[in-house]
Amino acid sequence: MINRRNLLAGGSALAAVAVTACSKPVAKAANLNTLFQSMYDETVANSPMLATSLGLDKDKLAPLKSKLDPATPEERARLTAYYEKSATALKAIDRKTLSGMDRINYDTVLWDTETTLEGYKSFKFGDGGTYWGPYPITQLTGSYQSVPDFLDSQHSIETKDDADAYLSRLNQYAQLLDQETARFNASIADGIVPPDFALQKAIRQMETQSSTKADASPLVQSIVNRTKDKAIAGDWSAPATKAYQEAILPALGRQIEALKAALPKATHDAGVWHIPNGDARYAFGVKANTSTTLTPDEIHQIGLDKVKEISAEMDAIMKAQGMTKGTTGERLAAMHKDPKFWYENTDAGKDKLLADLNRQVEVVFAKLPQFFGVLPKSKVTVKRVPKATELGAPGGYYQGASLDGKRPGAYYINLRDTKEVPSWTLPTLTYHEAIPGHHMQISIQQENKNLPELRKISGFNAYIEGWALYAEQLAGTDMGMYETDPFGHIGYLSDAMFRACRLVVDTGMHAKRWSREQAMAFMMTNLGDSNETEIERYCVWPGQALGYMVGKIQWLKLRAAATTKAGAGFDIKKFHDTGLLCGAVPLDVLEQVYKDAGLI
Repeated sequence: MINRRNLLAGGSALAAVAVTACSKPVAKAANLNTLFQSMYDETVANSPMLATSLGLDKDKLAPLKSKLDPATPEERARLTAYYEKSATALKAIDRKTLSGMDRINYDTVLWDTETTLEGYKSFKFGDGGTYWGPYPITQLTGSYQSVPDFLDSQHSIETKDDADAYLSRLNQYAQLLDQETARFNASIADGIVPPDFALQKAIRQMETQSSTKADASPLVQSIVNRTKDKAIAGDWSAPATKAYQEAILPALGRQIEALKAALPKATHDAGVWHIPNGDARYAFGVKANTSTTLTPDEIHQIGLDKVKEISAEMDAIMKAQGMTKGTTGERLAAMHKDPKFWYENTDAGKDKLLADLNRQVEVVFAKLPQFFGVLPKSKVTVKRVPKATELGAPGGYYQGASLDGKRPGAYYINLRDTKEVPSWTLPTLTYHEAIPGHHMQISIQQENKNLPELRKISGFNAYIEGWALYAEQLAGTDMGMYETDPFGHIGYLSDAMFRACRLVVDTGMHAKRWSREQAMAFMMTNLGDSNETEIERYCVWPGQALGYMVGKIQWLKLRAAATTKAGAGFDIKKFHDTGLLCGAVPLDVLEQVYKDAGLI
C-alpha cells in the first residue's frame, strides 16, 4: 500500500468549504474511520523506516528508530496477512451507506489494498507495497541502493539516543543485506532472473561501495559529522567503523557474489515476458501503475500518437529559433552537445546548478496564489543524488517532507555528469519534482487535516506522476515561465516527448518483445539520446513509466470537462484545490471526485 519513494504526507478553510467532495467525513462513517486509523497505526508500527520517513519515530514510537524493515519470508507473510485482514474488514462495510469523501476514501483504500494483495500473492511484485517490479535486487532496487541515503537524510540525529539508534540500524543494515540476498537467491531459483545488464550495473555499484574505505564511507561519516555538529560527546567513529568493516562489507560482498553467480543464468531479454508468468506480471504492472483498464496495445498507440503530436509542436518552436536542420531528435541532440548550455562538471559548477534551481523554486512559489487556494506549508530543497548510487539512479526524484514539517521535502537531481543536464532541461524537471509538481501535491496531502492519516501517506503512481506532468504544462502555459525562455519551452516539449516515448518503449519491451537496443533506438530517433539508464529502469520496473503520461492525460481531460461545464465561470483555483485536497487516488476515483464536486 505504501509507495515509500513517493511517501505522501493543508488545506485552507476556504478550500475545504468550496470542495464538496472533499469535506469532512460524516459521523455515520465512524466505523470506516476507526478502521482506517487501525490500519494506519498498524502500518506505521510495523514499518520502522516508514515511521522515520514520516518523522513519527519518537515518543511512544521511539523504539522504532533503532530498527530497519526486515526482508524475510516471515515479514512478507505478515504483510500478506495484514492486507488480507484489511480487505476483509473493508468489504464488511456497506459502501451504499457511504457518501461524499467517505465513499472516495473507501474506494481508494480498498482498491489499493486489493491491488497490493494481488501483487504480493500472485506476482511477488516489489517490496514494502510498491508496484514496481518482480526483481528483489537490480541496479535500482535493494537496500544497498536505499539504506545509505535513508540513514543520512532521514534518520535525524539530535541526541545521544538518536546516535545510538543510528549505530543499531548500521548493524541491522548488514542483516538486511543478507536477508535480501536470500530473497534474491530464492527468486533466481524460481526463474525470476533480471536482465544481464541490470545485474552487471548493480554489481558495479556494489563494488564501488565495497571498495570505499570507512573514513570515506557516507555510512560512517554521516554519524561522525552529525554528532560533531550537535556536540554529542563520545567516540562515534570507532563503533561505526567496526560495523562497516566487520558486518556491512562482508554482507555486501556476499550479495555481490550472489549476483555474480546469477549472471550465467541471465539473458539480454529486456521484458518481463522472459520470466515465468511474464505476460500476466506485466498486465498487473500496467494496472497497478496506471490505475486504469487500458491494455498495453492501447497505451502503445497512445504513445505513438503523442510522439507525432509533440514532435510537430517542437519543430515549430525550433524553427522560430533558427534551428531547421535535421529531425527534431537530431536538433535536440545538437542542443545537448552545445557547451553554452552546460554547467561546469566540477563541484563548484554543480553547487551553482543547485543554487540556480533553488532560486527558480522561489520564483514559481511566488506565483502559486494566482492558481491555488491552498498552498503547501512545508518547504522544499534541491539536493544532489548521492554519489554512491548516481550511476544507476534516474535523473531526478522527490522525497516527501516529514509529517511535522521539520524535515523539508527534497528534490534530488542526478549530477553524475552535468553534460547530461544542460540548462534548457532544468526548468521543467524542477517544476515536475518540486513546485508546482510533487512537493506541491504531496505536501498538501500530508497537511490536509480532513484526510484520514492512512490517506495522507498513500500514493498512486498515475495520480502523482500525472499531476507532476500536468504541473510542467501548468508552469509553462498558465504561469508563463517560458514566455521569455524559448529554450526552456523546448525543454518542456522534450520532456513531454520523453514521457510519450515511454509509453511506446515500455509496452514495446514488455508486451511486444522489443529488445533493449530497439527501445534505445526509438529514443534516439525521437529525442536524440538513447536514454540507456532510463530504458534499463523500465526493464526492471515494468509499467511504472506508464503512469506519467496516462495520468497527465486524465488531469487534462478533467480540466477540459470542468472548463466546458463552467464556461466563463471556470475557476482554476477551485479545479486545482478539488483535485489536490482529496489526496492521491486511482484515476477512476479522481473522476468521481470531480463529479461529486459538481465540476464535471
